[in-house]
This record gives sequence, structure tokens and C-alpha cells, in this order.
Amino acid sequence: MSSLIETSVDGHVALCRLNRPEERNALSPELMEELAAAVEAFDSDPEIRCVVIAGSDQAFASGADIAALRDRSFEESLRHPAAAFWRRLAACKTPLVAAVSGFALGGGCELALLCDLIVASETAELGQPEITLGIIPGGGGTQRLARVIGKQRAMELVLTGRRIDAGEAERLGLVNEVAGEREWLERALELAQRIASRPPIATRLAKQAVLAADEAGLSAGLEHERRLYELAMATEDRIEGMDAFLEKRKPEFKGR
Repeated sequence: MSSLIETSVDGHVALCRLNRPEERNALSPELMEELAAAVEAFDSDPEIRCVVIAGSDQAFASGADIAALRDRSFEESLRHPAAAFWRRLAACKTPLVAAVSGFALGGGCELALLCDLIVASETAELGQPEITLGIIPGGGGTQRLARVIGKQRAMELVLTGRRIDAGEAERLGLVNEVAGEREWLERALELAQRIASRPPIATRLAKQAVLAADEAGLSAGLEHERRLYELAMATEDRIEGMDAFLEKRKPEFKGR
């Protein structure tokens, strides 16, 4: 039986590719468990400085497994592993880049939104169509979408279930970059390599600081940022980065 998540490592960058092509990478409990476990393993590896999550050319992830969802009872929904899945990925301190091609709908859109940056193929199609099935997003879609594109636009997409293409997603600020049909994964990996070339402790602290802007008021966020800044000042990488700047050479960050 083939793995539902294919992983590889290039230097300090890890790649996790969803591998359920016959179901357009629908987020089954088994796939979610494998992806969460893979991301957690890379997050705990000091050599990994950025993780890319990708699907296939045709589908990043098409959302929930509707056939299984149809027969799920209320009690089963309360115990379903999906809730833990979203918390596990959100707890990842390593920067996450979503490489999106084809469908990123429902849970697939939520998975992309959970990542810190999104590179999309020009073929990408994103949306939260749960309303057309009589339900609402349950993996953070309403919350993260509103924070990224604003309440009015998020309300329209959630209430109508309308899908948007990569161009509109970029205009709305939902994706960082739109790449050609044959270049999307390469561009995502290039972005991840740029992130991985930065000092890893500072990168993790910076991710926490930016996320705090969504999760706290301004005063609390500023205080949290200051504490993280002070931690970065205590690292050896800070000395190396500043010495390299003054000596006009490329820094060699060690993650210390």
C-alpha cells in the first residue's frame, strides 16, 4: 500500500506531497494523520528550516471525503480526528509554504490558509463551498479567511460557496505569488529555500510574532514581539548575521 504522503528533503527544506490522486487528495482521516505526523517530524528536526506542502497538478486538496462525511453522525463528528489535525499543524513552529495547483476547496483551502505563505499555479481554484452541502467550514476557514481578505469578502465566499481563480486570489491577498502551470512547485521550493537560508531561530520567532498579530490585540502583540526580539538578540546567529553584514560576506547561520 502506497503512502498517502510522499516526503523528501533538499538541504534544509522538506517537501510533503499529498498522494491520493483517485480522490483528488480529499482529506481522509488517514491522510490527515500521515500529514500531521510528517510535519511534526520535520518540525522537530533541527536541520529542517522550512516545509512545503503540495498536492498534484490537478489538485492540492479537494476538501473532505464527502461520501464518508455524508454518513458521519453528530457523535462521530465530536470525536473525529479532524479537530486535532488542525491544532497539530497550527502548532508547527517551522515556516510552512503551501504549493497549490488545481483544486484547493473546503478543507484544502483551509490547509493552504493554515500555511504561512501560498504559491499558486495559474490553474489553482480556491474556495469554501461547504455552504452548498448544508454545512460550514470547520478547519479554520471562516477565521483565517476573514483575517486574510477581510470580513466583507470572506462573508461573500463563505455564504455563497463561490470559487476563485489564482488571479483573484492574488488580488485579494490570499496568495503570495502566482506561477506558471509548469513552475508552481519549483517556485514554492525556491521561496522555501530563501526562507531556509535565513537564521532558523530568528525565522521561527518571526513566524510567532506575525501570527500574534492575528491572535492578540495591538498592545499584547507588541509586547509579545518585543519578548521574541529579545530572544533573537541572545542567539549566536545574531552575532554572525551582523558580523557578515559589516564584513560584506555571506553569513553562515548555525541555528544557535
